[in-house]
Amino acid sequence: MFTGIATNYGIIKNIKEKRSNEYTIESDIDLSEVKIGSSIMCSGICLTVINKNNKSFAVNVSEETLNVSNAINWKKGTKLNLEKSLKVGDELGGHIVTGHIDDTTRLLRKRVLKKSSELIFELPHNLQKYVCKKGSIALDGISLTVNSVEEKSFSVSIIPHTSKVTTLGNIQKDDIVNIEIDILARYIENNIKNIK
Repeated sequence: MFTGIATNYGIIKNIKEKRSNEYTIESDIDLSEVKIGSSIMCSGICLTVINKNNKSFAVNVSEETLNVSNAINWKKGTKLNLEKSLKVGDELGGHIVTGHIDDTTRLLRKRVLKKSSELIFELPHNLQKYVCKKGSIALDGISLTVNSVEEKSFSVSIIPHTSKVTTLGNIQKDDIVNIEIDILARYIENNIKNIK
């Protein structure tokens, strides 16, 4: 479980495709309490640490993850947003994020405003019913509030701090990001189905 508040960048240093899609990620994230088998969210994807040293850790990326996320585009040098898993008693600064990607989405437009930036993304048809104005959404692992929703798009605002400390600060038109809908929306839909 995560909060969608990225704490560090990671940079992919090596990919061993023949070895179960093993990715080595270098970062200044504090790995002292991270154990083999611990989870770290990498640009929205919950991945299991299989090896580590002081400055890097390794994860495997499954075929399913490659099929549903932008990890298919990761290569050596790709920057990732990182967040260690939530501990009991930690501050829940964003919203509850699972690290289970629902789909990917493409940036349609970026508007630089006086004190923030507005990002307009495509709204995948299969996720339309889950995205609502003022609701929560995670994009590449970053907890954001939905500003507006149209039939085929939605927008979010990025403050300067988020631009500075996450990959969303350098996002360009047509870039693909991972999207995770608010887990509450999933449970509400499931309960409505069961009532019927």
